[in-house]
Amino acid sequence: MSDELTLESLQLSKPLEKMTAKELRELAIEKIPQITGASGMDKDQLVSAIKDVLGITEETQASAYKEEIWSLKRRIRDLRAQKQEAKGLSQKEKDKLRKQIKQLKRRTRRLAAG
Repeated sequence: MSDELTLESLQLSKPLEKMTAKELRELAIEKIPQITGASGMDKDQLVSAIKDVLGITEETQASAYKEEIWSLKRRIRDLRAQKQEAKGLSQKEKDKLRKQIKQLKRRTRRLAAG
C-alpha cells in the first residue's frame, strides 16, 4: 500500500455516504490507521473523519435538511405508535393516520433527494 491514501486506492465498492456504519468502521480500522476511536463513532462522524483524512471537502447541501427530516421521522414514529394503540378506531380514522404517515414519508424522501 502506498503512503498516499486516496479514494481510488481504497477500492470502495460504493460511495462513502451509501456505506453502512459497520462498513465504515471496518474501513477506518483496517485501511486508515490515522483515524482513532472509529469504533465509537456514528456514521456521520466516520464519513467526516474519512473525508478529512483523504482531503475531500464536505458538501453541506445534503445536511441542510437533516434536522427537518429527523423531526418528520419522529412524527412518523408517533403516528405509527398512535395507529398501533388505536384498536377502537374506525376504519376511516385508521385510513387518515395511514395517509398522514404516507405523506410524511414522501416529504422526507423529497428532502433527502433535494
